[in-house]
Order: sequence, then structure tokens, then C-alpha cells
Amino acid sequence: MARVLRWLGQAVAYGLTALLIGYLADSPPYVHLAPDRALIKLAFAHGAVRNEGCRRRTAEELERLAPNMRRQVVCPRTRVPVLIELELDGRILHRASLPPTGLSGDGPSRIYERFPVAPGRHRIVARLNDTGRAAGFDYERAADVDLRPGQSFAVDFRAEAGGLVFR
Repeated sequence: MARVLRWLGQAVAYGLTALLIGYLADSPPYVHLAPDRALIKLAFAHGAVRNEGCRRRTAEELERLAPNMRRQVVCPRTRVPVLIELELDGRILHRASLPPTGLSGDGPSRIYERFPVAPGRHRIVARLNDTGRAAGFDYERAADVDLRPGQSFAVDFRAEAGGLVFR
């Protein structure tokens, strides 16, 4: 009799757990985006140019190094930060200096930002500087877009596609 009660208790516990999981899977409802909003996503990973170019070591520098470390040409690994600017209807929506990732500062700069906006006709301008120049941008793209409620509009960077990409 005790064995039957244990089995019955275990079945009730599993049943209640399944009901709880089923309830939490559907409630409360998740709202990804308010129905009266559109979404602009700024997302990419891009490696900027290196801080310094490669250089030849002098004979004195090579002399001080161990024989197995004597490479004649040395190339620093660090990269410059990527400067990104996103403009919506003439006002700056986002501006950031993205540092390179990685322990040596040699990885790509990364960003993922979401901007809920009012649907309708908008002018979007994206600018990117990946060479470290003091003024101006290396890439710029502008477009007039008509965003529908619930629409997701992506701003990406693809060097192989010529720079900033709107989708």
C-alpha cells in the first residue's frame, strides 16, 4: 500500500510540475514590441585598421632577442576603435566609440542596440569611421524608409558589400 501511495504522490507531483511549466510557457504573454512601434536595430562586428603598420627591426633589436624570437618584421596587433553614428530625421539617435575586443585589443568591435521608434516615413543616416581619422567618416549611408508598425529594420556593416547595409 505504501508503495502505491508513493507512486501516486510522484505522479501528482509530476503532473503539477507539467501544468506549471505549461502555464509559464504561455503566461504572462511576452510582448516583443509594442504594436504601435517599429524597431531599428544597429548590429555588427567589424575589425578596424591596426593602430600601427608593420616595421622592420633594427640589427640591435634583433641582437637582444633570443634566436627563436628574431623575426625581422614586427606587426602590432592592436586596432583603433570603431566610431558609429546613427541619425534619425536629423537628430542623433546613437553615437558610440566601440573599442576592439580581445585580450590584445585585436578583435572586432561589436554592437547590438535596439531603438523602438514611431512608424511612418523616416530619414535614416548611418556613419562609420574605422581608420581612426580625426574628422569625418569612412562610410556613410542614407535612406528614406517607410516603417510599418511591428517592422524590424536592421543597420549592418559588411565590408564585402561596400560598407553600411540597410535591410
